[in-house]
Amino acid sequence: MRMYDLIMKKRNGGTLTDEEINFMIDGYTKEEIPDYQMSAMMMAIYFQGMNEKETLALTMAMTNSGDTLDLGMIEGIKVDKHSTGGVGDKTSLALTPMVASLGVTVAKMSGRGLGHTGGTIDKLESFKGFSTEISEEKFIDNVKNIGIAIMGQTADLAPADKKLYALRDVTATVDNMSLIASSIMSKKLAAGADAIVLDVKTGSGAFMKNEKDAFSLAHEMVKIGNGAGRKTVAIVSDMDQPLGNAVGNALEVREAIDTLKGEGPKDFEELCVTLGSYMLVAAKRAESVDEARQKLVECINDGSALAKLAEFVEAQGGDKSYVYDTDKLPTASIIEEIESPCDGYVSRIICDEIGICSLILGGGRETKDSVIDLSVGFVLKKKVGDKVNKGDSLATIYANDREKLNIAKERFLKAYTISDKKVEKARLIKGVITE
Repeated sequence: MRMYDLIMKKRNGGTLTDEEINFMIDGYTKEEIPDYQMSAMMMAIYFQGMNEKETLALTMAMTNSGDTLDLGMIEGIKVDKHSTGGVGDKTSLALTPMVASLGVTVAKMSGRGLGHTGGTIDKLESFKGFSTEISEEKFIDNVKNIGIAIMGQTADLAPADKKLYALRDVTATVDNMSLIASSIMSKKLAAGADAIVLDVKTGSGAFMKNEKDAFSLAHEMVKIGNGAGRKTVAIVSDMDQPLGNAVGNALEVREAIDTLKGEGPKDFEELCVTLGSYMLVAAKRAESVDEARQKLVECINDGSALAKLAEFVEAQGGDKSYVYDTDKLPTASIIEEIESPCDGYVSRIICDEIGICSLILGGGRETKDSVIDLSVGFVLKKKVGDKVNKGDSLATIYANDREKLNIAKERFLKAYTISDKKVEKARLIKGVITE
């Protein structure tokens, strides 16, 4: 078998077999196939596309290119949740203890933030002493004992995807639905869960800006997951403005804790309950989505979800007292209001710009080696559809550097559009894909 022949076959619109795809991915992972040939293949796929069978074969080849996590020794159905990322998306911080408090086993691998989107691991490090650098044995033990563990993704998990993504990033071949879906799902399948609930974001703060594209990606990933024998559901949700009110690591942790007390923003709570409902149903902890919703609301009201978060934090070396006293979380030295320049209604927020403003303050990474300031960010006071008067606070800004604050504040104001007419708030949940 020659890579040259496979490139020509795909270039001419042919369908690659499972064996050909396995040969290609195995050879590229072992560096037996050079970058220039794989670049040519990625471009051929970009223009010719892949069918459902090819996409599944590519995903499985990347899944099996390195280590896979075996969760077989843990009883019950293990459910994973994945978000395609956005601004203010602190969902895992609240959702995982909610479902774990109801008996759903959550064994999750998460990443750090890069660019304008935050990473779950960075946020969790707002708890003093917390570590995701735990052994696989400790990870399994925590899942067995308390029903929840989160660790950093290992370099040996789906290494073919890491190599391929870096290549696609510099050869203008990122935007292909099969390649995007297989990239995401190869890591999820390698992480070993029995069922996967996907949160596919759409809007100005999302990877998929266009709603139609978001639904296409959701369908593609659900087909892959189900084809691989994992019960998979995708929820398409709005990211045309930040999720909840807080943007920034420790600020988002505080908001997640408030939500577990029943005091969080309604949009954020609604997303957690929606995703959690499908996780409970997948794990057979509820007969229906309605029953699952009721259980999730109860675990907030009775305090069991908050207690589970504290247990999880302590199990991974963190100080659980922070859960009950959020004033202990990292706090910025400069706290100011950003005032509205005029009367009217908030008609638009350029979501990714708010993420970039947090990045300017030091709350995100411009490179992999950047050091994050956990204390900085924003808490929004006005969102799309809200009425504002001149001088009202649009948001509270948290900073540790006056120059960075001034730059971020100016850019933040440009991200807001205030108009005379009230606009309708966008639906948070755009749709649910189950097959």
